[in-house]
Amino acid sequence: MLEHRPFASLGGADHGWLNARHHFSFAEYHDADRVHWGALRVWNDDTIQPGTGFPPHPHADMEIITYVREGAITHQDSLGNKGRTVAGDVQVMSAGKGIRHSEYNLEPGTTRIFQIWIFPENRGGEPSWGTRPFPRDDRAGRFITLASGMPNDADALPIRSRARVLGATVKAGETIEYTFDEALRYGYLVLATGKAEVNGLPLAARDGAAAFDEQRLSIRAIEDTELVLVDAPGLPQS
Repeated sequence: MLEHRPFASLGGADHGWLNARHHFSFAEYHDADRVHWGALRVWNDDTIQPGTGFPPHPHADMEIITYVREGAITHQDSLGNKGRTVAGDVQVMSAGKGIRHSEYNLEPGTTRIFQIWIFPENRGGEPSWGTRPFPRDDRAGRFITLASGMPNDADALPIRSRARVLGATVKAGETIEYTFDEALRYGYLVLATGKAEVNGLPLAARDGAAAFDEQRLSIRAIEDTELVLVDAPGLPQS
């Protein structure tokens, strides 16, 4: 199963300082057919104006992955963590039993991010935060695992779910593939930029493709393309 989720079909709201588009139900946007995709709960496409951002607010029992597409995001939390994550890089916050954090665009220009939430396998636990660089050149023509709770993904930022978040850049005319390790996995892929075909399905920039129980995804770039993929399990039982 592979379903096209065009950018124009997404919910969202323009708050002036924030223009948010939601691949899944979020805040005041609700679509009964788009509440989650397996353990993947949120995929927000956020455009944040300079000098603005999300003031301190709480989270619990969620793995929150921020993929910075343009500009930078500055993080601060109740654990004392502070950090700035720039375009192409990734930060992960495991909310655990509870954490407060803020995310601001302190840059002179616009910041654009994908914010991805994944249900953890188990509730509670100590919260944590981390960030690291993932140079786009390292992802040229192949997938790199950015965040993962799967075995053997030691180079990725850790999350508390049997999921992977992956990134790749693909030149026009090139093809890359991703093979799911297990059956009954939920895949969700979004093009940050470019145009591509995914298993023959045409996608434009910021479109999504929802895959279930597919053995393999084959991505052929029509234009130079940057993409992010989540490989997630079903909803946790606990």
